[in-house]
Amino acid sequence: MRDTADFDAFYDATSRRVLHQLYALTGDLERAGDCTQEAYARAWRHWSTVSAATSPETWVRGTAWRLASGRWRGRSRGGPKPPASPGTGSADLVAALRRLPEKQRYAIVVRHLAGAAVREIAAETGTSIATVENRLAKAHATLVRILPGDFAVLTGGHCV
Repeated sequence: MRDTADFDAFYDATSRRVLHQLYALTGDLERAGDCTQEAYARAWRHWSTVSAATSPETWVRGTAWRLASGRWRGRSRGGPKPPASPGTGSADLVAALRRLPEKQRYAIVVRHLAGAAVREIAAETGTSIATVENRLAKAHATLVRILPGDFAVLTGGHCV
């Protein structure tokens, strides 16, 4: 039997944060919401396994990102739809993030918005620490060029 209260507490504690991370990753609030909800539905269906994971939130975020990436690749070549934005500053940041290659965008968002360590990102993505560091450095350099002041706010003034 599934522990409804345990899952509900997990959902309440993490869903808003995961949604914001997916919005930053996709640039599309509606798609981020759809993928986040589907990822939580899958987590619920497999809760005994997901709840035993080192980080259930990482599991959900990774699942949501894989869903979003699949939907993104499956879209027509007409181009991405403009992001729906809760505010101007976040729209600028999301637009800048969308200019990054997918793997760099994932690394920078998970590092700075989710607060994951480089080694955690490497494990989550199945890559080496050096590869993640390289992606972060490239993403950081691009974002500093695009949003010099705004990106410093995201990273707390720190380099990757």
